[in-house]
Amino acid sequence: MEMEGGERGKDKGEVAPRTVSDYLDPHYWNERFKSEEHYEWFKDYSHFQHLLRRHIHPSYSVLELGCGNSRLCEELFKDGVTDITCIDLSDVAVNRMRERLLVSGLHGIKVLQADMLELPFSSQSFDLVIEKGTMDVLFVDSGDPWNPNPSTVSKVMKMLEGVHKVLKPQGTFISITFGQPHFRRPLFESPGFTWSVEWDTFGDGFHYFFYFLKKGRRSPESEPCHDEKRNELTISMLHEELEDEDYIFRTAIDVMEN
Repeated sequence: MEMEGGERGKDKGEVAPRTVSDYLDPHYWNERFKSEEHYEWFKDYSHFQHLLRRHIHPSYSVLELGCGNSRLCEELFKDGVTDITCIDLSDVAVNRMRERLLVSGLHGIKVLQADMLELPFSSQSFDLVIEKGTMDVLFVDSGDPWNPNPSTVSKVMKMLEGVHKVLKPQGTFISITFGQPHFRRPLFESPGFTWSVEWDTFGDGFHYFFYFLKKGRRSPESEPCHDEKRNELTISMLHEELEDEDYIFRTAIDVMEN
């Protein structure tokens, strides 16, 4: 099956992970980005453009976390947002992205090698921070989703604290993810965060989640999430809706969670 949104290396096996743990290995990503031209996690821009456009403005400064070889920044640029900074932990991804943008003539987009757990930006630097599938990688070894490993929670909270810090007072954090609200809300609504937490969905048979967190909008009466466990669709029912590797990734997460 051809991957949505782009071509890979000549042999798909060259970039496919041997185990889900590979997603946590920087060496895996460097090797992958050497041969893979483009891949869109969790659908391309056209599938959630109608949702994102409500939260962007041409005057906004935008930070994309874990850009990889996605074309999200180019699509945002086409929609009028020109102050864009992309970061990725992989130096290979960063160099190839810079080359691609140079060839495309998109000189205003900045691409930096940086760790999303150690954001190298001053407080209140961005109007909008967006991630698409990047945070999900932190959950591949989380164990029980109702009681994640402390190491997973620590990394996720460090990421969220960094995002909250670099957002401007009325800024927005967008998270596009597999993570359902009863798993994500307890993290998003941790004490110390001033953002409101809302979400929408996109997709057909299977829904991806589109969270939008507005800094400074949290109600003083906001209570932590205590949703009851609920039955979920089995992954076999969702395969046709998911792209090849999205399916692999979701299956691996489900195995970890069960």
